[in-house]
Parts: sequence; structure tokens; C-alpha cells
Amino acid sequence: MPVTAFVFPGQGSQTVGMGRDLFAAFPAAREVFQEVDETLKQKLSRLMFEGPAEDLTLTANTQPALMAVSLAALRVLETEGGFTLVEKAAVVAGHSLGEYSALAAAGSFGIATAASLLRRRGDAMQRAVPPGEGAMAALIGADLADAQSICDEAAPVPDSDPPQRQVIDPANDNGGGQVVISGHREAVERAVEIAKTRGIRRAMLLPVSAPFHCALMAPAAETMAQALAETPPSPPGVPLIANASAGKATNPDDIRTLLVRQVTATVRWRESVTYMTSLGITRFIELGAGKVLSGLIRRIAPEATTASASTPGELEAVLKSL
Repeated sequence: MPVTAFVFPGQGSQTVGMGRDLFAAFPAAREVFQEVDETLKQKLSRLMFEGPAEDLTLTANTQPALMAVSLAALRVLETEGGFTLVEKAAVVAGHSLGEYSALAAAGSFGIATAASLLRRRGDAMQRAVPPGEGAMAALIGADLADAQSICDEAAPVPDSDPPQRQVIDPANDNGGGQVVISGHREAVERAVEIAKTRGIRRAMLLPVSAPFHCALMAPAAETMAQALAETPPSPPGVPLIANASAGKATNPDDIRTLLVRQVTATVRWRESVTYMTSLGITRFIELGAGKVLSGLIRRIAPEATTASASTPGELEAVLKSL
């Protein structure tokens, strides 16, 4: 019998139209979208289904929207299958904002609370750095040590007197030779040029609205510390494999600390997947928009099976496998 982890996608998986088929086909999904709309006092579901894309990709919209699709897919699975996630999952994990989806799936947060926290998180992350001052870049064909070395070389400001350094950190260790770096725009641009001299297969700036998961996000981390103090998580029904530690978390105080750390820390996805396989996980089910995590997992743990579920047909196939 496969040992299953449920995983939840993060920013970058969003597309206009996501969740629309679920809304049309399943009352359980409609209830999730309607609860998120009512909580945020916004027709976020309409934005998901119809766009425009530029509004959907605003961080404050993307984060609760992706959570809504993930939780709608989960509710359909649970309703149609007659079981709960806790009965089928050994662990849960999520990529960046997906950690909130994972915790909501495991019962640590209600849907309304998760939507409110993610709206606050998205707003805080967008405000943390003035537009144009930060950037992110993907290094393809690099491991974490390569990325850290490139960041260390790119941080000093050339010809500065006295010597100055800018922020640049590894943001996502995604595995499969893909690491994302984040920080001051000038430092990230220097890193892209340095990477080209290091034999890195490809280095490219990413079209993002802020430099996530680096030290520049400290103001957003402070906001989330306050938000999570006001609405702390409950114990999850199954362990969370946390981004910031790549290990198990079940204690609510530990989870709260890790969620705050996660705002500025590297998303340790490669290590998280490797750790899950060490626990005996042999199947990963990605609930929510896109197939990004499934693709990463196949590169990190090719011996594991993966399935993505965000459409009625995909959910039907996953139900049969469970």
C-alpha cells in the first residue's frame, strides 16, 4: 500500500480559469470558493475564473486564490471519497504559501482564517520592498552550494567606498538543479552575470513583483508574527514537513515560528522531498493548480509516484487510486 504525502503548490502555479471546472461540477468546491469570497469581501473566484491575469498575479490575490483551489480540490476528494485527508495522508507539505494550504488541509486553520492570513501575507510581502528595488532569478543547472557561492560573490557593491553589501540570498532550493535567488535588483543582476561565467546552464531574471524569501522580507515577517499571534494554528491532524526546517512540525508554537521564519528563509523543497522519502513516502498527490510540484518531485525522487489533482477528471483518477 503506498504511503502518501499530500502537497500544495505555491506562487507561479496560478492560471486564469483555475478552479472553474470544480466550481461548476461540485457543491463542495463552490462552498470553499464562496467562503473565501465572503471572508475577503471580494469576488476572488471571478478573478480566478475570468481574469484579468495581471490582477490574478498580484501577490495579495494569488496567495489566497491558490489556497482556495487547493482546498476546493481537497473538499471534493473528501466528499466524493467519504474520507478525510488525515485518514489517507502520512504527512502534508506546501511550497511557500502552499504551507498554509497544507495546514488548512490538516486542520490547523479554517478556510476563512487561511484566506485572511494569506491576504495579509501577500499585502505585507508586496509592501516590504519598493517596486523595482528587488528581483529574483532562476539558476538552472545549479545546486544550493553553487547558488550560495554566486550570491556571496554578487553581494558586494563594486567600487563602493566604504565597502557596501547588498542583500542576495538563495530563495528556493527546488531540486533537480533549479535554485532561485532573491534580493536587491542590482545584486541579482550581478549574480546572473557571474553565473554565466561559472558554467551554470541558464540564469534568468523572473517576472515577479517582489524579492520573496530573502532578508528584504523582514518587515513582512514581523507582520506575520503579529498575525499568527492573533490567530495561532491548532495542532495538525498529520505532521507538516516545513519549508524552513525540511523536517516534521506538529507543535503549534513550532509551526508558528516556522511560518514566520519561512518569509525570509530559503524554501528547502529538495530537502523536504528527500526527507519525506526517507520516512517511507512512496506517493505524492499535488492538490491545486498546475503540476509544478509533481515535476520537481519526479526529478528529486524518481522512484516515487506522483499525481496532480485540480480538475474533475484528475480528481476522479486520484479517488480511484486511494
